[in-house]
Amino acid sequence: MASDTSALPEGIFSLLDTDLYKLTMQCCILKFFPEVLVTYSFTNRTPDKKLSRAAYKWLQAQVAKLEGVSLSTDELQFLKSTCTYLNDTYLQFLSNFCLRPSKQLKLVFNPIQDTGKDSDLGEFSIHTEGLWVDTILYEIPLLALISEAYFKFCDTDWSYTGQEDKAYTKGVQLLEAGCLFSEFGTRRRRDYHTQDVVLKGLRRAQDEATQKGWKGKLTGTSNVHFAMKHNLMPIGTVAHEWFMGVAAITNDYEHANELALQYWTTTFGEGVLGIALTDTFGTPAFLRAFKKPLPAPAEGEPSAPASKKTYAQVFTGVRQDSGDPLEFVKMMREFYDAEGIKDKKIIVFSDSLNIELCFKYKVAAEANGFQPSFGVGTFLTNDYVQESTGHKSIPLNIVIKIASASGRYAVKISDNIGKNTGDRATVDDVKQRLGYTEKSWAGGDESKRWGTADQSATS
Repeated sequence: MASDTSALPEGIFSLLDTDLYKLTMQCCILKFFPEVLVTYSFTNRTPDKKLSRAAYKWLQAQVAKLEGVSLSTDELQFLKSTCTYLNDTYLQFLSNFCLRPSKQLKLVFNPIQDTGKDSDLGEFSIHTEGLWVDTILYEIPLLALISEAYFKFCDTDWSYTGQEDKAYTKGVQLLEAGCLFSEFGTRRRRDYHTQDVVLKGLRRAQDEATQKGWKGKLTGTSNVHFAMKHNLMPIGTVAHEWFMGVAAITNDYEHANELALQYWTTTFGEGVLGIALTDTFGTPAFLRAFKKPLPAPAEGEPSAPASKKTYAQVFTGVRQDSGDPLEFVKMMREFYDAEGIKDKKIIVFSDSLNIELCFKYKVAAEANGFQPSFGVGTFLTNDYVQESTGHKSIPLNIVIKIASASGRYAVKISDNIGKNTGDRATVDDVKQRLGYTEKSWAGGDESKRWGTADQSATS
């Protein structure tokens, strides 16, 4: 591993080193669910990749340092000037916000064979518990730190060499082909430095695209800190967590999608943060809610939408994050046609993308009258080669999901059985209540999402 980054701060040092949708969801939670208690669970979908005791000790130290991270004056000003949809009440809350890992997190390391040495490998778990509004900002930094710990101590057969140029080349390919894309790679980045140099490479590609008049565009990054650092737009709307939490709190899965959309538009207004995530409980169930009209504004809610348009009309598009993207394009075309919606809508593809897939989905989306956009993550921020073999250096496939809210299990079903998350009995119950049709997709094997260790780096 390259050692030319000793001057960089270690771990997480900015509260904004997270994805934008964490802030927008926290804004909604503060408004509607400020007293709701939740838990979060961690899953390693690549269980062969285990932490060493040394990696765990480093992770413990970095997690403890989160207690001292808070919003700076410059960061607050950036949010005020750039993210104008975040209301004053929320920004005041965030200005005084602090994570409390000593009270809200529990980390456990279970060595396979305990010799007491730092080299001992073991299973690792992390449990998060507290008010939803206080704990929602843990997911992204924790995942980034876990990935960094693994590649700092357990798999060190890699180098930073060429990372900026590699990102530049990918950016040029996407931009020259006319793709609109943003960088979505914080959760599974190799480390902070990698994401930084990747964005430098992408910015260089965008400068070339501007000079040469290419139609493609680097629209931004999901990471708010790096958006501020690299003069980019922070990109993102909502995650599965929002729908999962609303459903668990209300125990009304039949109307959870509609309720979540209603709370969202009440907070931000029509057409603001207008990319809808469809697959939390299966896209067919979501579309039944998406065609419903927005409610009349409640008393005392001047920002609430006043029209009788449907959610499908006021949202500028949808995000595809599980299942077969080509089938999704067809489904959305049929849906909009059936609703008589003629506007050109956006489809944001965000599920495990690479260059080839972006090109493939771009053709399909445009052929069906959509404007495609791409949120490209791990392919940018964790694309490395084993120096000793020349094979791919496989990223961790790790997730942290909300596990319960108001004492009830929170679950995600998605459009691919491989991404089902949460208590099995609750998942089965929700599927029955919603009339969910089980689906699997050949491209959705989560254990091999980013390749295998015997795969050449160019394949």
